Amino acid sequence: MSDSIRIIISGGGTGGHIFPAVSIANAIKAKRPEAQILFVGAEGRMEMQRVPAAGYDIKGLPVRGLIRPLWSPKNIGVALDYLKSIRMVKSIVKDFKPDVAVGVGGYASGATLDAAAKMGIPCLIQEQNSYAGVTNKHLASKARKICVAYEGMERFFPADKIMITGNPVRQNLIETKMSREEAVTSFGLDPKKKTILFVGGSLGARTVNESILRRLDVIRKSEVQIIWQTGKFYSAKIKAQLENAEPVKNLVVTDFISDMGTAYKAADLIISRAGASSISEFCLIGKPVVLVPSPNVAEDHQTKNAMSLVNKQAAMIMKDAQAPDELVDLALETVNSKEKLESLSMNIKKLALPDSANIIADEVLKLAEEGKK
Repeated sequence: MSDSIRIIISGGGTGGHIFPAVSIANAIKAKRPEAQILFVGAEGRMEMQRVPAAGYDIKGLPVRGLIRPLWSPKNIGVALDYLKSIRMVKSIVKDFKPDVAVGVGGYASGATLDAAAKMGIPCLIQEQNSYAGVTNKHLASKARKICVAYEGMERFFPADKIMITGNPVRQNLIETKMSREEAVTSFGLDPKKKTILFVGGSLGARTVNESILRRLDVIRKSEVQIIWQTGKFYSAKIKAQLENAEPVKNLVVTDFISDMGTAYKAADLIISRAGASSISEFCLIGKPVVLVPSPNVAEDHQTKNAMSLVNKQAAMIMKDAQAPDELVDLALETVNSKEKLESLSMNIKKLALPDSANIIADEVLKLAEEGKK
């Protein structure tokens, strides 16, 4: 076996793509410390900061998503940027000489794996959602292996290429040694009281935030504590609104939580969007969750993600349109039901696939060795 395995990993745009990509890279490095890994992302997207922070080099492409409506003249520029990205990837591949290319979804992975496959590089794609994204569906014919997190993905991909691996998650979420009491106390809250975590993803979720703002009076009078991650995009506006409202002593507000492992540990119930990576995390930590699928995603895939749990009594769902008026009341009712919390926790744990990153890393290394032959 050669000592010079070289791997390109591409994708990003959101934490839901970046966290699995970094987890796969970390698993590869744990197995083959000498492996050289290069990320390829989209310029101006969050991977350009998050990947270097994780210790990996990254190249940026000018690739971006199509503009609606599709007949918009602006899409001429999008197409030209895509062609430029293809040329840049060809140059990157010639310089880096990868043995395998891995795509995790997002704008950059389409251009990267398109070019890599045409240059004879074995490709693997990882689809996080229960409804395949446009990029991965396009790449399916070019991929040697397709790693998925849900059953029934033969609807989108050739069955002989599919492998159910689950979604890799951030290791610090499951490795935290802190007790629930310590975690709750770290937020300045009372460990004897029930605690709900409201989180809308790394950028925040307008509907989740609006749900809390509309029910501050109800929250203020309850015996339940709330940790609220607003997201940086909404932080300043929410801070201004709260400054003009009566204080809510049982509400901890933060724009971003860097240590989600502690936040998850503190929570008796989690309220969240239904991104695939988040759902995989909830399964592994076994936390009761109310999912509020975002309506602003391709093919309404978050609703499909959520229903894969709801149909197995492993989560609850709240429609985005109903959330501002009903979400907080449902959350308070649920967190005060010991039986409901225990049932949700027991059922969601059954869906966990705990070794995803290692399984995918093994497949990547197999393809890399094939690529060297």
